[in-house]
Amino acid sequence: MKSIEKFVAPESEYLVYSPSRSALEMFFYPLQCGHFIYESGYNLQRESYNSFLLMYIQKGELILEFEGQTASITAGHFVLLDCYRLHAYSSTTGWECLWCHFDGVTARSWYTNIVSHLGNIFSMPDPYPALNKLADIYDIFASGKPVREPLLSKYLTDILTSFLLYAPLEKKKNNYTNMAEEIINYISEHFKENITTEELAAHAGLSQYHFIRTFKKETGFTPHEYVLNTRIAVAKYLLKNTDMLVKDICFDTGFTNESIFCSAFKRHQGMTPAQYRSREM
Repeated sequence: MKSIEKFVAPESEYLVYSPSRSALEMFFYPLQCGHFIYESGYNLQRESYNSFLLMYIQKGELILEFEGQTASITAGHFVLLDCYRLHAYSSTTGWECLWCHFDGVTARSWYTNIVSHLGNIFSMPDPYPALNKLADIYDIFASGKPVREPLLSKYLTDILTSFLLYAPLEKKKNNYTNMAEEIINYISEHFKENITTEELAAHAGLSQYHFIRTFKKETGFTPHEYVLNTRIAVAKYLLKNTDMLVKDICFDTGFTNESIFCSAFKRHQGMTPAQYRSREM
């Protein structure tokens, strides 16, 4: 559809999509997408617009006001916004962009994770893996191709994943994602041993306090919680897929005695190891 907005060039086009019930329950899904050429004087302010917005600026410059900050954004930058919150953008020069309003059951978690590392405005050395997928979403609707919601969700997931995997050089110094990944790998290899938080902090090269705080920020769990979750996950697998005695599983997963194992398992799962083993899946 051609845009009829004021200060939007008439050759600009947008498309609107209404997702199915299954998409609402399972997937990422686009709600609107478009290719717009904004003219000098464009100004938009919204209290809320129920979606997340991804833009790639192809030409020109815009001014973004979001969360009390004002920023000038030039060509070559991505913009990722939570449009459930007050936001505004405008331009005295005009700009051209490819954009997509999207949402999904896990969209907020992805959004929070991405902006915690990259912010709402960022560029990438090679934007094309993400940009090409954004263009693919637009082209599906613009060309009238059959809409396959799992494929649209995959394209959006690919875009967001490329953002999560990118760590800009200027932020690497304060980025603890790699540290958390290394510690997770270490826990996976050594969970049977008597791993202490002090040992993990030393492995990460941080003080215990700093390590606990940053690890929880990256994973959502304290180091102790993550070790326990790993042990319980392995114990669940062994209970369901082997004939090992509960006592043997206890020691094979790093617990020091059967009583501690059974108590921890029941707190975590709401049932004893024996009850979990006998439960029908």
